[in-house]
Amino acid sequence: MKILTLILVGLIVLLQYPLWLGKGGWLRVREVDQQITTQHETNRKLQARNAALDAEVRDLKQGHEAIEERARSELGMIKQDEIFFHVLEENDKNTSR
Repeated sequence: MKILTLILVGLIVLLQYPLWLGKGGWLRVREVDQQITTQHETNRKLQARNAALDAEVRDLKQGHEAIEERARSELGMIKQDEIFFHVLEENDKNTSR
């Protein structure tokens, strides 16, 4: 009777091994689930970035105000018949001398 019990316990252990530690076991499923969660978060961030870039591209294609704003802020351009004033602020170090 003890031999039969040991054989059955051994068979149960052999059947449980692939379930826990095998290629498609619980540990592997848990690891893949964590990777999927991480990838979903990355995809969500990239979709938000892509939506912002798409909105900016549409704005640049359709509106002249966006192009003018970029030209003024990034390139320092001014319109024709405008006067440009550049105001310099004094630093605290320069005033103490």
